[in-house]
Amino acid sequence: MKKQLLMTATVAIVAGLTACSGMTPRERDTAIGAAVGGVAGSALSGGSALGTVGGAAVGGVIGNQAGKR
Repeated sequence: MKKQLLMTATVAIVAGLTACSGMTPRERDTAIGAAVGGVAGSALSGGSALGTVGGAAVGGVIGNQAGKR
């Protein structure tokens, strides 16, 4: 069940990111970081909402700062 939920979330995130064509590179990196962080946080916390939200927040910050020069 958890594997199916993770795959569904991943597909939804990837589908959502295809609508990001008008974003700047920094905005895109932030969105990708948040998506990856959310999936990783969910996987590491056993599917808890707090782990998912925390992972998304951390991933978004990392994605935002990664492209900063």
